[in-house]
Amino acid sequence: MKLVSWNVNGLRACVKKGFMDYFHLMDADIFCLQETKLQEGQIELELGEGYQDYWSYAEKKGYSGTAVFIRIKPLSVQYGMSEEDPDVEGRMITLEFESFYLVNVYTPNARRDLSRLALRLEWEEQFREYITGLDQKKPVIICGDLNVAHQEIDIKNAKSNRGNSGFTDEEREKMTRLLAAGFVDTFRYFYPDQTDVYSWWSYMAKVRERNIGWRIDYFLASERIAPQLIDASIDSQVLGSDHCPIVLEIDITK
Repeated sequence: MKLVSWNVNGLRACVKKGFMDYFHLMDADIFCLQETKLQEGQIELELGEGYQDYWSYAEKKGYSGTAVFIRIKPLSVQYGMSEEDPDVEGRMITLEFESFYLVNVYTPNARRDLSRLALRLEWEEQFREYITGLDQKKPVIICGDLNVAHQEIDIKNAKSNRGNSGFTDEEREKMTRLLAAGFVDTFRYFYPDQTDVYSWWSYMAKVRERNIGWRIDYFLASERIAPQLIDASIDSQVLGSDHCPIVLEIDITK
């Protein structure tokens, strides 16, 4: 099974920059998006035969939003972490399949001035509780923009960025705790020491060309299905967004 995740930073803009060419080229079983930045009815896509699409829209126009395009019919679909706590920012879609859960997520950003850090950390606690609850029922695959560079190897300039949004000690510790709860970072599972591999670059001049980036997009998986992982990759050459797509291949039944 092939899964792709991509923060498109505005799907309508990304479509104009070749999104559909990449989508059809990858021929993925599951294709997840973050930051779609649109409302229902604002786009029409020719996904191809067999695909179903699921969307979670933010109440605020032009903001956040997630989507999943799949060729496998899910047993159930849930938006947000619970019906009691509506996902007004459209940050999460959970799909249940026979042998696993898939969680597509766009983690809240702490903001440059860290004004949203407290909210972010509280959200992380709720997210870990939610994910571990799912994991007690069946294995979980998590994908998306988690808005954190976990280790120094995951960011070009670690020393100068320490304490900045996405690389605070607090945010990194939350990722450490999530992994310690029984999950693996699939890219590091295969490539624990690979450097200079990133999934996001600032739009500032020459930053991407010089590969001054951050790895903040992930596929995580329950530890017990790690032996079924085939490969994890980062398509850093694919343009269209300030993020690039990431890919997971896994031998898992539907």
